[in-house]
Amino acid sequence: MRVLILGGAGFIGSNLARRCLQESGWSVRILDSLDPRLKSSKANIQDILERIEFIEGDIRDQDLLERLMPTTDIVFHAAAQTSHPYSLQDPLFDTEVNCIGSIKVLEAVKRQNPNAVCIYISTTTVIGRAQSEIIDEDHVERPTEMYSANKGVAEKYYQIYNRVFGLKSFALRIPNVFGPYGKPLPEFSFINFFISKVWANESIDIFGTGESVRNVMFVDDAVDLLICAALEPKLFGEILFATTHYHHSVREIAEKIIEVMGRGRLNLIAWPSDRKAIEVGNQRFSAERLFKIVSWRPRWSLEDGLLKTRKHLASREKLVSEVVR
Repeated sequence: MRVLILGGAGFIGSNLARRCLQESGWSVRILDSLDPRLKSSKANIQDILERIEFIEGDIRDQDLLERLMPTTDIVFHAAAQTSHPYSLQDPLFDTEVNCIGSIKVLEAVKRQNPNAVCIYISTTTVIGRAQSEIIDEDHVERPTEMYSANKGVAEKYYQIYNRVFGLKSFALRIPNVFGPYGKPLPEFSFINFFISKVWANESIDIFGTGESVRNVMFVDDAVDLLICAALEPKLFGEILFATTHYHHSVREIAEKIIEVMGRGRLNLIAWPSDRKAIEVGNQRFSAERLFKIVSWRPRWSLEDGLLKTRKHLASREKLVSEVVR
């Protein structure tokens, strides 16, 4: 199986590349722009560079995409501008990457290889503020910022290209993913940011009381699901929530990180006005429609995922220390 991972030097993409290499007979190519605004890094795939083909390029480059598609069986679309705050600061860039880039990917597949399977990695935040206790695919979409709005638009492109042009395309809405190679920045995944702060033995600032509920997923579960989904034709044309059963308050997540890492501390602060404006409140998701189609089930709890992440951080810290000596 010939796999192309768009945005493969990012968090989910780099973990997905490692997972694909475990599959017998699978080859992996990564396309990544390494744009500093997207915070992907070639360092994330340094350990597997000799086992993959790396191409530095942009998903907005139509000619490049069309050259890659004829020799691709599965396209994992993980390339994105993923910062909620930044999407409001530069909405045009967010739209160019998340919307225009997505159309160019689909057009390249349609023109050059309509038999390729195309998976779009979307986000649960397309929903916005919850209007019901349990959120499923029938829930209304009212995104609170440009990133979520554009991701919601892009996933519809994947559905349209299946229904109109017959592409083997679909979208999965994945929640708050955490784990090794996560971006240690507040404007991206808050869990990975919390982990980086605690690992540095610094305090975690929690807005308000931290009672807002979130669904969490360890990255190993996310990449296992993506591979399972790529091999399931019943998903073609779907837009589905791909979440776990695990829901925790932001405060519980922070406290568990501190407990598992054995360092850091918790600090409650008032909501900044810009973050309060895009806060979505409690979010409890149901992935029952997905579970009726695929055999995948989540295996990693919050604590187990954090334990593996701690082991990864410790090994990287040791490696850096040895290099310095």
